[in-house]
Amino acid sequence: MAAASPEERPAPTGPAGRYGEALFRPEAPGEGERIDHAALVYDPLTRQRLRALGVGPGWRCLEVGAGTGTVARWLAEEAGVDEVVALDRDTSRLAPLAGPRLRVLTDDLARLDDEAELGSFDLVHARFVLMHLPERRALVDRLAKRLRPGGYLVLSDAADVPDPADARSAYRRTLDAMWRTLAETIGTDVAAVLDYPHTLRAAGLAEVAAELVCPPLTPGTPLAAFWRETWQRMRTDLLAPGRLEPVVFDEALAYLDSPGLAELGPGMLTAWGRRPVPRP
Repeated sequence: MAAASPEERPAPTGPAGRYGEALFRPEAPGEGERIDHAALVYDPLTRQRLRALGVGPGWRCLEVGAGTGTVARWLAEEAGVDEVVALDRDTSRLAPLAGPRLRVLTDDLARLDDEAELGSFDLVHARFVLMHLPERRALVDRLAKRLRPGGYLVLSDAADVPDPADARSAYRRTLDAMWRTLAETIGTDVAAVLDYPHTLRAAGLAEVAAELVCPPLTPGTPLAAFWRETWQRMRTDLLAPGRLEPVVFDEALAYLDSPGLAELGPGMLTAWGRRPVPRP
C-alpha cells in the first residue's frame, strides 16, 4: 500500500488533552529526547513480547500513541509486517518515517470509531497511552473491535511497586507526588493498569495473559534520565501548594544521579489477548 501523508484534524478539547497541552508539550525543547530515553529502556521488552506473539510478514498493525515512532519503525523495517498505521495526536516526529509500509495518521484515539476506512488489524498495540485517558474500558472495547479474528491487542502501561518500608524518602515522596499530580491534572490512573487482564477478558478476548517487568534503575542510564527529565518537566505542578517541598524535590533529583541509588523503579505491565477465531 502506498504511503499516506499525515492526515490533519482539529485536536480534541477537554481534560484528557492536558497530557500534551500542559504537562508534556510535544514542541517543548527536549521532549523528543525524553520520550526516546524511555524507548531505549522499554523497546527491547516490547519487541520481545511482540516477537513471541508471532508478529511478522503478513500482519497489519495499528500503533496507538506512536510517539517518536520507534516501535512503528521496528514493525515496518525489522519485523517486516505488511503495513503499520502509526496513530497519534501529534505526528510531527512521525511524518518523516512515512513510507511504503508505514502510514502516519494524525487523530485521537477517542475518535477511532470515525476511522472506518482503517479496516482491521492483526495487532493493535498501545504503550503508555491508556493510563492517561478516561473511559479506558470503552477504549479497550474499541481497540478490540479493530482486531481481525486471531489478532492480538497488546497494552503496556506503568505499574508502580512501592517499598512499604520506604514511604518517606525524597525519592518515594517525589514519585508519589508525580502520580498524584498526574491523576489530578489529566486523570492518570496507574492503579487501573493492574486490572488490564480482566479488562481484556471483558472485551471478549481469549488467551489473555500479562507480565510485569521492572528495568534496573541505576544512575547514568536512560531510565534515570527519563525520570529526571519527567520530574523536571513537571516541576511547577509538583511544587504546587500541598504537593511537594522544593528541598525534597531537589534531593530526589540528586538521588537519581547518586552512586547510592538503590530502588525498584516503576515497571511496565504488559497485558495481551487474542480475538477468538470463529469455528467452522
